[in-house]
Order: sequence, then C-alpha cells, then structure tokens
Amino acid sequence: MYKSFLKRFLDFLLALVGFIIISPIFLLLWIWLTIANKGAGAFFFQERPGKNEKIFRVIKFKTMNDRKDASGNLLPDAQRLTKVGKFVRSTSLDEIPQLLNVIKGDMSLIGPRPLLVQYLPLYDESQRRRHEVRPGITGWAQVNGRNAISWEQKFAYDVWYVDNVSLSLDVKILLKTIQKVFKREGISSDSSATMEPFKGH
Repeated sequence: MYKSFLKRFLDFLLALVGFIIISPIFLLLWIWLTIANKGAGAFFFQERPGKNEKIFRVIKFKTMNDRKDASGNLLPDAQRLTKVGKFVRSTSLDEIPQLLNVIKGDMSLIGPRPLLVQYLPLYDESQRRRHEVRPGITGWAQVNGRNAISWEQKFAYDVWYVDNVSLSLDVKILLKTIQKVFKREGISSDSSATMEPFKGH
C-alpha cells in the first residue's frame, strides 16, 4: 500500500508544500548564484535515469562555474566550485530545485540518488535493481556516508533500500538527513570535491 500508492501521494503533497514555504530562499539563491557564476546561470540540468531506467532531466542549483583551461576543457570540479557554491552544496541547498522533479513525478523525496546515464551499461544485475523505485533527493546511502563511501557500499545501501521500503524507514532517513545537513558530513570523498566517477568492475 505504502510503496505502490501512499509514498507517491506523500511525495507530491510534501514537495508542493515544502516548495511554497521555501520559495523565498529559492529566489534568493537563484539571484545569488546567477551573480556568483558570472553568466553560467543558476541552474544545472542533466539527464538521469529514473524508475525503470526512464530518462528524465534533473534540476539542481549550479554550484560550479564554467571556467576552462587553455585547451578549452573544463577545469577540475574543485577549481570550478565557487565559494557560494561550496556553501550551497555543503548545506544541501543545491537540492531544493529537485522538489520540482518530485512534484512532476520523476523523483521521490526518499530513494536512491539518480546517477549518470553513462553508468547504466556498467551496472551488474544487483546494482541495476536501484532503478526499481523512483530516485530520491536523499536516500539510505546519503545518510550512511553520501560521497565519502565507496561505490560498492553506495550500491549495497541502494539495493537494501529497494528491498525494505516503508514509511518508518523513510521517516528515519528524513530525520537523519536533517541531522547530516546540520553536521555537513559526507560532502566530499577522500580525493575529490564531489565523488569519483563510477568505472564499473
């Protein structure tokens, strides 16, 4: 009942109410990042696989500028991450626009994070099961390490969530997410400003 109907209903209701409440913050960050990114825009759009691997466009606040090297290639993430962007990322405020993805039905509030489309051919059968549910703004892997854990651990947490979806688990993840945001834990991996690319096995 919860997984097939109530979860989607609560997602829509909570995302809509939440977006209305934080709309002033949304507008402030929109203006702030537009200025900080120096013409690169305040929003980041990217195709990601959702439930049943259906492709959708995820929207986030853009925390990095588009600075390039002499050859025209984008500089490493750490060099393009602005001071404003670092703050927005560390407080998870960059995730706010994804409430629109939740309202639309592409995402859930709680679920495995939507990863890159190019990773799809690299998954084994177990890892691919993360797409049996809608991807989420936060999830079991995020409250258990986020970018500071290995890919293997991340996928194991994702599949465990798929097998154990429940209202009580989602509430637990939501509460732990709030705690993580205030502590600003797991934002970076040991060797990257974000997370190293997944290269398969």
